[in-house]
Amino acid sequence: MKSRVMEVAVNVLLFILGLFLVVLSLLDALWTAVWVDGGAGPVTAQITNGVWWVMKKSIRTKRNYWLSLAGPLIQILTVFAWVGLLWAGWVLMFSSDSGALVYTRTPAPESGTWIDRIYFVAYTMSTMGNGDLYPSRGGWSIAASFTTLSGMFLITMVVSFLLSVIGGVTTKQSLASQITGLGNSAEEFILNVWDGKGFSGLDLQLISMSSQLGTLTEQQLAYPVLHRYHGASPQEDSAPAVAIFDDALTIMNYGLQESYRPPPALLKSARSTVQSYLRTLASASIYPADRVPPAPDLAPLRKAGIPVVSDEEFARSLDDLNHRRKLLLGLVERNSFRWPQGSL
Repeated sequence: MKSRVMEVAVNVLLFILGLFLVVLSLLDALWTAVWVDGGAGPVTAQITNGVWWVMKKSIRTKRNYWLSLAGPLIQILTVFAWVGLLWAGWVLMFSSDSGALVYTRTPAPESGTWIDRIYFVAYTMSTMGNGDLYPSRGGWSIAASFTTLSGMFLITMVVSFLLSVIGGVTTKQSLASQITGLGNSAEEFILNVWDGKGFSGLDLQLISMSSQLGTLTEQQLAYPVLHRYHGASPQEDSAPAVAIFDDALTIMNYGLQESYRPPPALLKSARSTVQSYLRTLASASIYPADRVPPAPDLAPLRKAGIPVVSDEEFARSLDDLNHRRKLLLGLVERNSFRWPQGSL
């Protein structure tokens, strides 16, 4: 009698645990791939933070190159986790009843093995059709139907997740190339957009960069794993690029003489876009550095004939930007880069 009670209790626990894993897998996939404002699901978030922590701690040489593999690795492990949890959950549920499956083999085993159930769930979940096992009548037939539906649902979520993240990575690389193509520091950026008399064409470039950065901001809010896609060089990574862009905006807003500055509305919009981007960093556990990065140097701009304010006036303007610039430095260093300062 006691053994029978124990058997029933174990079967109930198997069913409950299996149901929990199935729900966890589907919920995490739905949360991560579809819920735009929700960020990453609990499983995906743990994988993302865990892989990044391990790689940062274990990699000592050629860090930028090896860290560039973190993003793809996280994606692969996330997909495997979703599939593994769903697979394991249905196996446990079908294991809670020795009569859940019917065998067409001869002779049929009295009770199916774990291998049999793993095999049955695999081809049912992947919608490959029937093998030499099928569910018994009643509730298990319905469970098998839900196994197939959950497999189709998960495939949809995986495709959506992969395509969306790849789109975000493309945006990151495009933004980094556009910004660093004008200079590897804020000072170089300003020098390269100066035509000797003014900044003709700068407005269109600022609008384009702000638009791309705004798109990236929304993508990183939806898919925090994008923070872990690390460029192999500063020219391929958005972290130093955003730092260059923001310091260049700082020079335009506070360092240039007023008559040479871009329209105030345009500068305000661009700086607001950077601020929105910085708000996404907390979701990736990126926080301000404990020091302020070096201030942009107006000397090379002054030497090139660009009308700039005095160093004292510019330094006073930077005092109100310390927290913002510390956060940018935290972003750059979290991605294992140095603060962008070109040799002029």
